[in-house]
Order: sequence, then C-alpha cells, then structure tokens
Amino acid sequence: MTETKLSVLSSESLVTLFGVCDQHVRKIREAMEVSVSVQDGRIHIEGNADKVARATETLEQLQSYAHRHGRLTMEDVERAIATALEGGEKFHGPPMEVFKAGRTVRPRTAGQGRFVDAMLKHDIVFSSGPAGTGKTYLAVARAVSALKTDQIRKVVLCRPAVEAGESLGFLPGDLQAKINPYLRPLLDALAEMMDYDTIQRLKEQDIIEVIPLAYMRGRTLNEAFIILDEAQNTTIAQMKMFLTRMGCGSKIVVSGDTSQIDLPPHTRSGLIDALERLSGIEGIAMVKLSRSDIVRHALVQRIVSAYERGGPGSSVPGRSPKEKKRHEPPRRGDKHG
Repeated sequence: MTETKLSVLSSESLVTLFGVCDQHVRKIREAMEVSVSVQDGRIHIEGNADKVARATETLEQLQSYAHRHGRLTMEDVERAIATALEGGEKFHGPPMEVFKAGRTVRPRTAGQGRFVDAMLKHDIVFSSGPAGTGKTYLAVARAVSALKTDQIRKVVLCRPAVEAGESLGFLPGDLQAKINPYLRPLLDALAEMMDYDTIQRLKEQDIIEVIPLAYMRGRTLNEAFIILDEAQNTTIAQMKMFLTRMGCGSKIVVSGDTSQIDLPPHTRSGLIDALERLSGIEGIAMVKLSRSDIVRHALVQRIVSAYERGGPGSSVPGRSPKEKKRHEPPRRGDKHG
C-alpha cells in the first residue's frame, strides 16, 4: 500500500477539482482503484504504487488545467483518466491565436499536442484517427493562426466530394449550393475561429478558399496553408495530385479516418497508401490519434470503442465480412464483372 499527498492551491480549486457532489474524484477512484480523500488541506491518494502514481499525475494535471481555465468538466476528467491509463504523456501545447477577440485554441490531449507540434515543425503533416479527435478543428486553427501572424498569405481548405454511404441525388441550386454540403464541416470549424463578416471578406479577397478536391488540379499554391479533410476518401491519384500542388513557403495538413472509407469497392484509399508510401521521408510527419484523444461528448469515446471491436465475425471496424471482401482488391484468378 502506497500513499502520496498533493497540495491544494485553494479551497475554490478543490471544489472545482472534486466536482459537484465529488463526481470528478469518484470517477478517478473507480477508474484507477485508489482511495482519494482530503485531510489538513491536502489530497491523500492511497493504493497500489503504480495506480497511485497515475492517479496523482492525473489529479495534478487536472488541477493545473482547472487553474488555467477556471473550470473542469466530466469530459476533461475522463480524457485525463484515459490518457493516464493508456500510459500517455501529459498534454501541453502552445496556444494558437485566432481572429475572435480574446480567444485562443490549444490542444487538450497528448495526441493533439503531438499533432500541433508536428504542424509547427513540419511542412507536410498526416493526421489519422477516429471521429472527434480534433483533426479538422486543430488543422483549421493552426491555419488561421498562421494567417493572423502573417506566416502565410492564403488558406485553402478542401475535401473530396464523396457521399457517406448514401446517394443524395442531384442537389438544387448553383455550383456553390451543390458543393456546400460537402464543405460544411470545414466551414463550421472556420466559424469557430472568426466571425461571419470576416470569413466573407477574406473569401471575397481570395485569402480563404473552401473548395472540393477536384478544383485543386493544375494549381501551384505558394505561401499557403493547405488542408485536405476526409482524406480517406481520396484515390491514390487524387492524393498524388493534391500533394504536388505545394509551392514555396507552403504547408500541407492531411487528415482522415481510415475506419470510415466511402470509396467504391476495390478502390484503395489514397490516405492509407500515402501513410505507407511516404513513411520515413524527411519533412513529413505522421500523427496517429486514438480514442483517448476524442474531445466530443464522452459517449463518443464509448461508441468508437464499440465499433473498433467490430461486429460479430468481423475484423474490420464498421464493416461486415461481406463488406470487407468487397473492399479488398481482387486476387489473381478471381472472376469479377
């Protein structure tokens, strides 16, 4: 049995750390199998040595986070616990300035911290991971921050116009109206960084572009921050076309979730191919995010975990054995139409 003691910054910080009716500390007790109590103005943690060490580190991290932000949610607690249990490092990261007054964006998990650090240090960054890990959000935040601090002159946000498993038919309206549903996630992320009028002004000045991937062909983009979202739905040819648009002084971020591929059967994902083909090339970073980096509703982590386990008889997350076979390339001798 091991015991450690943790100093408390103030009675107010203790209330924030423990949560309403001690719900935060109860979660830590249950998840890490330790005893947590307060005596003489200090937090006492007792239990197995390894578990006490992890619980102490988690409480210190949460106390620091609460001191900086003035609040602590159950989702923050669950993320910190997941990171500690998976052996992850503490998450810290430089704040990214955006156009909304008084607002900064910073990574909230260890994996997100590695992602932001990679974007700062490399010209091309690949980020893969499940839904809700902040791939798009942090990439857009980094692009907007680079634009605000005059590191680049243009931001280009694009994604392939691939429907997620269902046909929407012919959409009404002009070209912009037709492609808007595909680009909506990028526009939503952008709206978190700047107000509507600023977005419209920068789009009119051609400083910000939000376009389908097909519109990238034939271009060379200098001093630009270029983001490709939903990259798992690119073909190998499309990925090569996109990466070779890079001009002098530009940066590229490619993000996607390899468990959510909506390409036709027997079509290899350009993202999977690039992760294998470009691994080890100097100047290119590859960051793998996991369910412990999910920063949406706490239930999203559990949903992702359930799908990662796969369905009955399926080894591919989210696909039945029949669907898995459809997405495999045909073997020599196979008959197909």
